[in-house]
Amino acid sequence: MSTRTIPDTRPAPAAPAALRGAVAAEWTKLFSVRTTWWTALAGLLVMAASAGQLAIYAANDNTNDDPADDRGILTAGSVMIGSVELTQYAVLALGLLAITAEFTSGTIRTTLQCTPSRGRVLLAKAVVAGTVTFAFGLLLGGVGALVARPVLGEWGRAPAAGTIGDIAAVATYLALVGVLALGLGAALRSAVLTLTVLFATLMIVPLSLQEPDIAVLNRIADVFPGVAGAHFLAGDTEPYPGAVGLLLLAGWAGAALLLGRAALRRRDA
Repeated sequence: MSTRTIPDTRPAPAAPAALRGAVAAEWTKLFSVRTTWWTALAGLLVMAASAGQLAIYAANDNTNDDPADDRGILTAGSVMIGSVELTQYAVLALGLLAITAEFTSGTIRTTLQCTPSRGRVLLAKAVVAGTVTFAFGLLLGGVGALVARPVLGEWGRAPAAGTIGDIAAVATYLALVGVLALGLGAALRSAVLTLTVLFATLMIVPLSLQEPDIAVLNRIADVFPGVAGAHFLAGDTEPYPGAVGLLLLAGWAGAALLLGRAALRRRDA
């Protein structure tokens, strides 16, 4: 007796449902590895140590014998923002490891077999990375402010509205640099190379451009993501409003994702 194969006529999952499934898978992968938890713990410790150290420096400047370095009353939020420069690298690690770890272990092949759409995979990773780093940024900001306020003593203030706004700004900044790290990680595939490029982009190149104090080089440095993010966090009005700094940073994150998507589509896993 001959048998006839019955074709699978089940409809493919709709795009929103497929994206939800991909997001759920990425969420599970991110929180099922110990590296995520160790990185988060390192970020909390670095934030607490940095905020405490900066607060001690500020209090000492106000009480030493040199009036030229007196900094006056500071908010806990401003000290917490100053601590982000170092703490952000723990958040960058979360973003880049969300994809470079899969290239290293080879599990990216399984991921792309389960979700063949490269764009959907990267979008799911971006949703998870952005959400997690934003929430982690809120926690980091809260820890930084809580550590800084008592250390500042009489030289510190922590107005509720201002502190909450500073914490939200830090969380937004960290979410965007986390997505930036993810996009570059998708394009470069190596954690070490990605971290090197991020370090150069966020700090080394703009500092090198600013060092000669030449107007045109300063303007170029102002469009780099680290400098744009710093203007956003500080609420600057010069050389552009803080909102422009946020848009520039978001543009860098979006461009990194597009670069990562192009690399995923062009090269095999």
